[in-house]
Amino acid sequence: MSVSRRIETAGALVLAVLWISPLAFAVWAAFHTTSDAVNFNLTAPLTLENFRTAWEGAPWLRYFLNTFLLVTTVLIGQFILCTLAGFAFAQVEFRGKETLFVLVLMQLFILPEVLIVENYLVAANLGLLDSILGIGAPYMASAFGIFLMRQAFKTVPKELDEMARVEGCSLLGVLWHVYIPAARSTYIAYALVSVATHWNNFLWPLVVTNSDTTRPLTVGLSIFGAPENGVDISVISAATLMVILPLLAVFLIFQRQFVQAFLRAGIK
Repeated sequence: MSVSRRIETAGALVLAVLWISPLAFAVWAAFHTTSDAVNFNLTAPLTLENFRTAWEGAPWLRYFLNTFLLVTTVLIGQFILCTLAGFAFAQVEFRGKETLFVLVLMQLFILPEVLIVENYLVAANLGLLDSILGIGAPYMASAFGIFLMRQAFKTVPKELDEMARVEGCSLLGVLWHVYIPAARSTYIAYALVSVATHWNNFLWPLVVTNSDTTRPLTVGLSIFGAPENGVDISVISAATLMVILPLLAVFLIFQRQFVQAFLRAGIK
């Protein structure tokens, strides 16, 4: 093995250790008392008391339900809007198409945090404050999703489109029967990205929600771990594990499909 190769391997190992260290400590602290966790007492017994305390300290079932409804609503909205827009930009000819597509792509250069004030005003005017739809609506028209669908639809052979039209399919029929099935791997890849992103989204849900009936897991966890509620590193670590466990389990179970979907979708 060459010297450069060894340096790259060593650097990758260092980065991996740095990345996984917080998670490893959270796992350690969640199963130990605070004093044993902080002092790294390797002989200390394991305990599940932290999970019981954390579970009783907040309405986690409600937070899980809110988060599930949020990511599902956003994903459905993104699939509908991004599919229609991506198909239009890929296969429909209309005046100003390239200019509009450039304007859509400009959204990629704008951080969502920059638009929080404007989004809040729009949500307030529409009566969507403190609602699941209010949290998810700003993310449904995703520039990344539109771009991804456009690129996927452009790879569909034109012959399939023409055959479907000869068989009498309308424009939407061609989209439903030809383009959407051909882009299945792209939909899977995008769904994984969307669910992970909005499961972990924090700042906008924090701004727009005011009650436990709409707060997702991230906001609920921040309130649960707030200093005024008392800081217990072991209990907070247990709560953190509960929040990330569903996503972690899905990734560990479907990691092969996760990687393959990205490769087939052409995401680099």
